[in-house]
Amino acid sequence: MAKLKPSKGAPYARILGVGGYRPTRVVPNEVILEKIDSSDEWIRSRSGIETRHWASDEETVAAMSIEASGKAIADAGIAAEQIGGVIVSTVSHFKQTPAVATEIADKLGTAKAAAFDISAGCAGFGYGLTLAKGMIVEGSAEYVLVIGVERLSDLTDLEDRATAFLFGDGAGAVVVGPAQEPGIGPTIWGSEGDKSETIKQTVPWTDYRNGEVDKFPAITQEGQAVFRWAVFEMAKVAQQALDAAGISPDDLDVFIPHQANERIIDSMVKTLKLPEHVTVARDVRTTGNTSAASIPLAMERLLATGEAKSGDTALVIGFGAGLVYAATVVTLP
Repeated sequence: MAKLKPSKGAPYARILGVGGYRPTRVVPNEVILEKIDSSDEWIRSRSGIETRHWASDEETVAAMSIEASGKAIADAGIAAEQIGGVIVSTVSHFKQTPAVATEIADKLGTAKAAAFDISAGCAGFGYGLTLAKGMIVEGSAEYVLVIGVERLSDLTDLEDRATAFLFGDGAGAVVVGPAQEPGIGPTIWGSEGDKSETIKQTVPWTDYRNGEVDKFPAITQEGQAVFRWAVFEMAKVAQQALDAAGISPDDLDVFIPHQANERIIDSMVKTLKLPEHVTVARDVRTTGNTSAASIPLAMERLLATGEAKSGDTALVIGFGAGLVYAATVVTLP
């Protein structure tokens, strides 16, 4: 029996650079209130959201990804030609095939990097980060670009009082590369498909195509069920990620949860008993829920404002439609 040659990957991986892109148009709650019976006070008290960004026709999934990726590559101090893999997490790229990752890889100027899309909702960034880490340690790529990008305004029912105010658009990207010590901890991830109806697309594309429904498909959710699951179950997953990394809440510098809802964030902070010195990402206030893009966008903003710094230890956790989740501890770039 022939023996396979062992792979020659890096001993560890870490995030080397981060970049973000927020569409030019800023949409305040007042615009949302034109279509639903609610108030600015109610939206803020329920979600913490004050504004969100909506993309123009020119700010496509690919265009936003390219902008964010260029910043991440520059931040990492490498050339696009060194990128060996491009992973894009999105649920709002409306071409089933080809993967938008291939277009992004080409336009960035990579040297024919492996490129593919994944669909893991709001946990997509964590899934992509885990795959990138495996590629680098296994040796199939030296540097991998992980992108979370959404145009959720295309999938928002502006007449749905429960969700109209939640979603925004944007792209966040990180470059993952080799390291001599751990920079990305073990990932605690999984799915609970028995709860798939909790967050979902209203109807399949085929129902709309066949004229069975008049309304374009949109994202809907059971708010209270999602809230309970996120607060109680995801806090347990976050704690498992800390345990797997061998650290305690006292060792953390930063907490970057999926920016779904500020009430969920506050409850998780309380349940995890995070010390006051831990910086908590609250990008949801001005960016809304951008699904797969929310964690890298929040990370980029914390570093840009100086609220977090290079070398800080951060707990990141994403959770959403599926239901799916992914949590890990990272060293910030």
